[in-house]
Amino acid sequence: MTLRLMPKLIAVALLCAGLTGCLSLGGPMGFDGALNAGEPPRSDGPIPREFTAFVETLWPDAAAKGVSRRTFEAAFDGVGPDQGVLDAANRQAEFVKPIWEYLDGAVTDTRIATGREMLTVHRASLDRIEAAYGVPRTFVVAIWGMESSYGAVLNNPRIVRNAVRALATLAWKGGRRAKYGRNQLLAVLRILERGDTDPIHITGSWAGAMGHTQFIPTTYEAYAVDFDGDGRRNIWTSIPDALASTANYLNKSGWRSGQTWGYEVRLPAGFAAAEDSRRTLGEWQAAGVLRANGAGFPRGGDSARLWRPAGADGPAFLLLHNFAVIKRYNNANPYALGVGHLADRLGGGAAFTAPWPWDEQALTFDERRDLQSELARRGYDVGEIDGKIGSGTIEGIRAYQASAGLPVTGEPSQDLLDRLKAGR
Repeated sequence: MTLRLMPKLIAVALLCAGLTGCLSLGGPMGFDGALNAGEPPRSDGPIPREFTAFVETLWPDAAAKGVSRRTFEAAFDGVGPDQGVLDAANRQAEFVKPIWEYLDGAVTDTRIATGREMLTVHRASLDRIEAAYGVPRTFVVAIWGMESSYGAVLNNPRIVRNAVRALATLAWKGGRRAKYGRNQLLAVLRILERGDTDPIHITGSWAGAMGHTQFIPTTYEAYAVDFDGDGRRNIWTSIPDALASTANYLNKSGWRSGQTWGYEVRLPAGFAAAEDSRRTLGEWQAAGVLRANGAGFPRGGDSARLWRPAGADGPAFLLLHNFAVIKRYNNANPYALGVGHLADRLGGGAAFTAPWPWDEQALTFDERRDLQSELARRGYDVGEIDGKIGSGTIEGIRAYQASAGLPVTGEPSQDLLDRLKAGR
């Protein structure tokens, strides 16, 4: 493995929190992009009357959204609840992982090599996509690799589900995800009404993320495009449609052509700039901040903010506007860093130069609860004391770090917990 990367501690669940990522990562697929997983089952046996009655309650909303009765009945024909979806929705995942572990699994030698091969295989389509949307092909292909390992997971029958069935199950008994499931299910019905695919082949993850680049249905409606000209926006089996849809989404989200995501940098000894402080690249350079590879900044007027995801113990980065655009795809810093770094590697760039603190251990569940309790005892609002590092806990950590004169990273760590327990 040539790479050791990532921000300090992240929520594994983040990969299902935004547009994407509810499929697991797999190996390379056949280069023709063909799907071989077959048709996911629409039920596992007799369909409960309760579920059938619930489905019928959806009809008025579907009709109001322009869905015909014919499409509605075809979509739910033989569809029953999927217990696997409920299990996935209710599973208590491990909520923290060191960022370097995440990146180590996201930007692998295999994913880099396969991505470079995909750049060659799909060069003609990528030429047109890049010209149409102004998003470099390396970023589009990097998202493809991050989301479905270039389509490999779409071949896994243990993962891929019928999207109508999955979202109807969430809408029925998905608890806090029920509203999401209902909204996305109505979008799926509109997609079927439009004729982009049919009820058998509209597949996705347990949470409804669909196709090669994992669009949730409402985002598909807003940004998917028919790039191969066959009259359908087909992100399931048309790689040109899937990649162009991704480029269109980034473009519409404010991608700045000619700008990258950011740079790994070296900080001068004793550098004291606050975390998240923002200056132009030229101003950073004048303050002694240099690119880690020794090259100059090509666009000195671009605004950038400082980010040290592992605090003082790991790499430092200057993040540009397009880093935030990538987060529109999945609202997590580790994901955006993974996409940006994979894009760099696909384009021939090198691994990060500064080491990550691999000896540092992630906090246990009990330690995370202790951290939350210590912060709450000092008056910081972390939300529920539940051992899960969510946005409330992160903001509480950041507020404490700022008040204590520490680097403001928002990242839980053993050092931070020890400091709090010592009363400092």
